[in-house]
This record gives sequence, structure tokens and C-alpha cells, in this order.
Amino acid sequence: MTASPSPTRTAGVRVAGLARILLPVFAGFALESCSAARASEPGSATTYGSPVAIGNGTARVYVVFSNGAPAEVGVALSEAAFAGLPGDGSPGGMQMPDGHHTYDYILQLPGRNPTPYRFVGLGWNPVGHIPAGVFDQPHFDFHFYSMTQAKWSTILPSDPEFATKAERLPAPEFVPAGYQKLPGAVPLMGAHWVDPSSPELNGELFTRTFLYGSWDGELTFAEPMITKAFLETRPDIRAPIATPAKYLAPGYHPTEYRVYWNRATREYRVALAGLVDGDRGQTRASLRTGTR
Repeated sequence: MTASPSPTRTAGVRVAGLARILLPVFAGFALESCSAARASEPGSATTYGSPVAIGNGTARVYVVFSNGAPAEVGVALSEAAFAGLPGDGSPGGMQMPDGHHTYDYILQLPGRNPTPYRFVGLGWNPVGHIPAGVFDQPHFDFHFYSMTQAKWSTILPSDPEFATKAERLPAPEFVPAGYQKLPGAVPLMGAHWVDPSSPELNGELFTRTFLYGSWDGELTFAEPMITKAFLETRPDIRAPIATPAKYLAPGYHPTEYRVYWNRATREYRVALAGLVDGDRGQTRASLRTGTR
């Protein structure tokens, strides 16, 4: 759960249990280049945002179009990016409450972007983070923000209404089915929402999971969290996600997330997929619970 090439200062099981084990994580955190390339499927194309240096490689946001409509929006990490990643305690990181560090990067979307997402905050956690036994695996956080960077930059404890905005919840119809909010909020992120049935919250090893975020009464981000080890297996998985009954932000919204290795571009990709047009009342996955 971590956001800029120049790192920014970001800082069970049912609700009570989740709060007990996860609250320390949250309480402790006080242009563009738009190039089009042909994708592998007929009638499809991919647009890219500007690449950002990470490790010995790069990360970039992309949008895949199929027959003119967006099919997925994701982050692509080059093969070389997995070499030379910052180690815990390397310069430029943010120290977390447990003494470990996180390294954050801001990624811009391409100009052709009919999704509700405005930018992505990519976080690298070399040894994971607290609580021990849950998220203490080296992993990446992928925050897909539907708010503007200007508004995002104001999520700071110096705001007199910080606590009030953190606890101001979206209306129930805008909350994904089954998700529950953790207490408090993280600066330069907001409040986090989890699915209590997630495997890693019930004693299983954390490899991948999916969170949502809110701020000041609105759902503001979708967040796949994926371990480096899982990505290195070069998987190709799609997992359905719980979605709200209604969307506030216009555009194409995800009904699943995907983690895969793109052999053609030699990139690890983490994407929000199964996009549907929220403006047109398309069928959504709001009546099912996502499976991580």
C-alpha cells in the first residue's frame, strides 16, 4: 500500500480483527508520450504513457483497445526492472513504522484513456511491511487513482479535516460488495478497504490480493498488490473482483484483474481488465464476490 520517481512523503478476520492486525500499517504513515503499437490480437492496439525508471529497467502504464473499446489498463514492468531494485534502507525510500522502507513512483496514463483513472502510484516494498505474517513479502502496490493528482496531493495530516475526510464513507451503492474499511487513512493515499475473506487474511501465504481506497466520501483507487516472487513465475491469471452497484466516475471500469508475462514485449503486466462502460449501465460484477 504504498507513489514518484522522486519518492513522496507518504507517510479479520472481520472488521475488528482486521483493524487489530492492520491498523499499525495505516496509523504509522503521518507530457506524456502516447505511442500506439499493435497488440497480438486482431483489431487491437495498445497505447502507452511515458516510461519511468525503476531498477535497471522501466515501468509504464498502458491501455489495450479491442475493436475500438478499452479492454484493460495496466502497468508494465520491463524484465530489466527486476534487477537493481532498491533494497531496504537504500537512499530515497520512505521509512515505515516497522523501520523498513518503501519506494514510490508516479506513472502517467496515455492520452487516449477512456477509463476513470488519472494516474498510477507504483510502490515497491523490498521486504514487505507490517503486519508480520501477512504482507511481509517483497511486493509491488499498484494504486490506480480516479482522483486528480492535485486532490491527491492534499491528503495530508496537516489538513484540519484529515480525520473527518478519512471516515466520510461513500454511499453504500458505490462500495464494492463485501469490502470493509480499515480505520484511519494513509497520507497521500486515503482509506483502504479490504475483503475479509482474502486468503492472506485467513492464514494463507500472501502472493496477490486486491484492495480499494476512498477519500472524503468517494471511492478513489483500485489496488492490486502482487509479490515479486509471484510475478517471477510469469503467470497468466485473471481474477474476478467485487464491484459497486453504481459508479461515480465516468468511463470504463474493471470487473477483474489480470497478472501475466507479455512475451512479445518482455514485460511483467498487472492490469485492471474486463472493462465495462459505467455510463451505459453495462452488466457489472456487483452481485458476485471477487476471488483472489
